[in-house]
Amino acid sequence: MDMTAGRRCHHAVSPLHTAQYFAPEPAEEYAALGLSTGSMSYFAGRAAPLGAVGAGTVAAVFYNFSPGHVARFLPAAWSVAAPEAVLAARTRGADRALRRLLGEQICASEEMAEAAALALRAAEDGHVEGRPLYAANAVLPVPGEPHLALWHAATLLREHRGDGHLAALAVAGLSGIEALVLHNATGETVTSAVLRQTRGWSAEQWAAAGDRLRDRGLLDEAGDVTPAGAALRADAEALTDRLDAAPYDRLGPAATARLTELAEGFTRIAREAGAFPARLYGKG
Repeated sequence: MDMTAGRRCHHAVSPLHTAQYFAPEPAEEYAALGLSTGSMSYFAGRAAPLGAVGAGTVAAVFYNFSPGHVARFLPAAWSVAAPEAVLAARTRGADRALRRLLGEQICASEEMAEAAALALRAAEDGHVEGRPLYAANAVLPVPGEPHLALWHAATLLREHRGDGHLAALAVAGLSGIEALVLHNATGETVTSAVLRQTRGWSAEQWAAAGDRLRDRGLLDEAGDVTPAGAALRADAEALTDRLDAAPYDRLGPAATARLTELAEGFTRIAREAGAFPARLYGKG
């Protein structure tokens, strides 16, 4: 099976998970528990499957956030709301958000049920070894409604690939902030100002990471990605594909293509409904 087929499927399915980070409904559910909007809700919501973990664990498994930034919100969040309450709020928020973005008819459609079954079948064959976020989510109960079952499977598939990608970044010798700076230099992500703000890095730390990448020959003096930097990124993506192959090998080429087709349709509808904010992209 073509390993890039799994990557394509991931890019189609993953937005059905990541939409929760931009939708107002999850934020409202977290706020009702007393969690502050923004980083506290994000860290608590994504880390809740791990239990009441501290900042060190979350900084390690989230990889590209400043440890000091994480420590501002964890473990304090668990004194506001227990992980079990946060998980319930996360599911309620995802339910409300998907119903709004996709519509009741699509959420209850045969196509949604088909996509959920395919995605769950893929997610069941993920490897837990060295994948803390995938493993923690994998033991959670599968929701009964099709749109929530697909959201749950999308979460599993997203965290499975994400855990593997962090291993690939470590193999490449990239720290969390260095991975961000190198990615930002491609112009394919949000601006460095947005990345620094949301990940808690200072301008000085960002500049120092850029200097280290230049010393390695991965960035040039203008801050552009060098051929060596592009090759390192390509190698990391290829390794990520290999580490993420098991779910899609379980499905096989035809079923993987079908899941990709279905998920792309749902993601397109969600995007058109405003699931993701318009943000400034580019370097600097």
